[in-house]
Amino acid sequence: MNETNNISAAKLPLQGAGGRLVVLGAGESGAGAAYLAQQQGYDVFVSDFGIIADKYKTQLQAWGIRFEEKQHTEAEIFQAVEVIKSPGIPEKAPVIKALRKLNIPVISEIEFAGRYTKANIIGITGSNGKTTTTSLTYHILKNAGLNVGLAGNIGKSFAYQVATENFDHYVLELSSFMLDDMYQFRVNVAVLLNITPDHLDRYDYKMQNYADSKFRIVQNQTAADYFIYCADDAETQKGMASRSFAAQLLPFSISKTLPLGAYLDHEKLIINTPNNHLEMTITKLALQGKHNIYNSMASGIVSKVLELRNENIRESMGDFKSVPHRLEHVADISGIRFINDSKATNVNSTWYALESMPDSKVVLILGGVDKGNDYNELTGLIKNKVKAIVCLGTSNQRIHEAFADEVKTIVDTTSAKDAVAAAYKLAVKGDTVLLSPACASFDLFKNYEERGDQFKAAVMEL
Repeated sequence: MNETNNISAAKLPLQGAGGRLVVLGAGESGAGAAYLAQQQGYDVFVSDFGIIADKYKTQLQAWGIRFEEKQHTEAEIFQAVEVIKSPGIPEKAPVIKALRKLNIPVISEIEFAGRYTKANIIGITGSNGKTTTTSLTYHILKNAGLNVGLAGNIGKSFAYQVATENFDHYVLELSSFMLDDMYQFRVNVAVLLNITPDHLDRYDYKMQNYADSKFRIVQNQTAADYFIYCADDAETQKGMASRSFAAQLLPFSISKTLPLGAYLDHEKLIINTPNNHLEMTITKLALQGKHNIYNSMASGIVSKVLELRNENIRESMGDFKSVPHRLEHVADISGIRFINDSKATNVNSTWYALESMPDSKVVLILGGVDKGNDYNELTGLIKNKVKAIVCLGTSNQRIHEAFADEVKTIVDTTSAKDAVAAAYKLAVKGDTVLLSPACASFDLFKNYEERGDQFKAAVMEL
């Protein structure tokens, strides 16, 4: 680790009662954590091994918080009484290994911010559907008149909102990386949507380790809290069998009738909580498709736990606009439908997308950074629904190997523009071009948003 002095000259605050607090990573999460820590009287130092975006540099300078970029200065970092790390920094990073050896506590922004709010916390996790369900839940609560914030893996930093707002409720999208560094944080209403292989490179390629991470969402719950989960998800059921739960359990299912929680009765979505009941016709849900019924069930149960009025819930579940980059309709050109599902960064997300597509009419754009993907679960859907695959990535060999026997045409591209052009040539009127990569985007793009935006721009140039 570099120890040269390339540290911002922002004025050093006086040491607070909390001592030195170091924030690793200066993105949305890190900048917000730094601001809250300064407000709480800590001597704050921010260190980012990469380049800090201008937006966050400007914020840190305005707040008078010292920071460095493109290095980690040990002499500064190892003075910390506590370290808040970005969710994106893995345990194997040298600075984290060194901190562990020194027994300096390393926590998440969520853990830290949770100490300074008395708000009711609704936490939502799962391999797929987190952003949609979090956004839908926030939409319902806000429209019902609740004083509610939206944070976690979405929107403004939780820590920054705790420092600057006074919300009664927070809806938090919680990734496994955030949960890994949460210890005392309590989620009052916990939602676990599903557990499917994702980010296994961060979990020694062991599904058990990843599942254990997801279940950390319930670790501090009490009998006054709620745990909402999918009764149809095999990995969730497996994880529950070896655990006990303090919270009240509210499952949801589309395949069986449940006395408490949510289930389907033909075309009706039925929700029962200990004190409340809701029925809604699924054709009136804004979000359609099997996976979105699950998401709507989870949000609906949260709403009834909070005792919101049925008419408010129905109205909000009926007028919600889907989040960008998740099965987002882009355009119809020459009778060909273009769908942006760039947020599908794992195999199971792509499975859900294909499951909602028509048979034999999909040109699928796949590829990117493979996170230990097992493509076998896509084989049946690829065989029945996909007429051609366009690879978008720097290394596409595993996709070719996985689907060479299922699809006659597989082509390689290394830009969104080329991928769209290739897909357009392969499609005919009535087909769908679906960008649902099943992979992370970091080989060619900054993030999945940039990948989706470039896809949309290329479509509009056709």
